[in-house]
Amino acid sequence: MIPFPLLPTPIETNYRACTIPYRFPSDNLKKATPTEISWINVFANSIPSFKKRAESDTSVPDAPARAKIFEQRYAGFLEGWKKDPESNGGPPDGVILGRVREHLLRELGFRDIFKKVKDEENAKAISLFPEVVSLSDAIEDDGERLENLVRGIFAGNIFDLGSAQLAEVFSRDGISFLATSQNLVPRPWVIDDLNKFQAKWVKKPWKKAVIFVDNSGADIILGILPFARELLRRGIQVVLAANELPAINDVTYTELTDIVSQLKDGNGQLIGVDTSKLLIANSGNDLAVIDLSRVSHELAYLSSDADLVILEGMGRGIETNLYAQFKCDSLKIGMVVLSLCHVTLSLF
Repeated sequence: MIPFPLLPTPIETNYRACTIPYRFPSDNLKKATPTEISWINVFANSIPSFKKRAESDTSVPDAPARAKIFEQRYAGFLEGWKKDPESNGGPPDGVILGRVREHLLRELGFRDIFKKVKDEENAKAISLFPEVVSLSDAIEDDGERLENLVRGIFAGNIFDLGSAQLAEVFSRDGISFLATSQNLVPRPWVIDDLNKFQAKWVKKPWKKAVIFVDNSGADIILGILPFARELLRRGIQVVLAANELPAINDVTYTELTDIVSQLKDGNGQLIGVDTSKLLIANSGNDLAVIDLSRVSHELAYLSSDADLVILEGMGRGIETNLYAQFKCDSLKIGMVVLSLCHVTLSLF
C-alpha cells in the first residue's frame, strides 16, 4: 500500500483522512470529547441492523450466535472508547470506528453480511439502467444533462445501509431510485459548486478521471455508471476505483467487474458508448471510508496521470476527504441525511 500519487507532498503535513476533528491537542486524553461521543453513538445505533444481517448470513455456521458475539464485542469497544479514548487503538475517528467493526465481523467468520441485499439491488438496478440512460441522453443541453446525471448520483447514493436511519427505511419501505431523483431538495445544496463544475465541463478540460465509487445497487449502476458513460462519450478515460474487500453494502472490485460485463453489449459498449477507455481498479481498501495515504500499487499506477479525481459517498467524499487537496481538479459528492430529509452536498 502506498500514498495516492495525486496528493500533495509531504503527505504527513498535507493530508489527513478525517473531515471533522474528533478532538484537538488541548483536549483531555482521558476524557471523550462531545464529538467523539456523538460519532460513537452513530456507530452504536448501527449495531442492530448489522446484527440482523449477520444473523441471516447462511454462509456462516451458527450465524445467530456469532452475531450476538459481534453485538456484544463491538458495543464493548464503543463503550470502552467513551470511558477511555486511548483504549483499543484510540482515540477513535471514522477510520478506526469502521475498521474495528469490519475486523470483528471477519474474525467471527462473516465475510460479507450484505451480500444478499447487494445482489438483489444490483439485479433491480441493472434492469433499470437502459431507462435511466435513455432519459439522460434525451436531454440535449450539455449543462442540463450534467445536472441530471449529478442528481442521479445523489439519488443512487441514498442506498447506504451503513446509516441506521436509511437501513430502517430500506428494510421497511425500500428505496426507489426514480422517486428519490424526483424528490431531491432544490438547489442551492449544502455545498453547491455545480455551476463551477458545469463551466469546466463545457470546456472539456480533462483527459482522465479517477472515480472512487461507493455503494452497490442504484448507487453504482444508476448513479455513477451513467455519469462515467457520459465521460467516456466525451473522450475522457475513466478509472473506477472500488474496494478490495466488502464493507457494509459498498461495491467491491470483483462485483463491479461483473456488473460492467453484464451491462456491456456484444460489441463491448454501454448502450452505444465505447468502453475501451474504461478501467476498473482495486483500490486496496476494505472500509466504507478511505485513507488515501494507503492505496494499492495498481490504483496508484493507473491514477498517476489523471487530471480529475472524484470521491463519491458519505464515507469517502464527506467523512474522510471533504477538504482533501489534490494536484489536479477534484469533485467530492455525496448525500447527507438529516432526520430522513435528503440534503445533497457537493464540492469542487
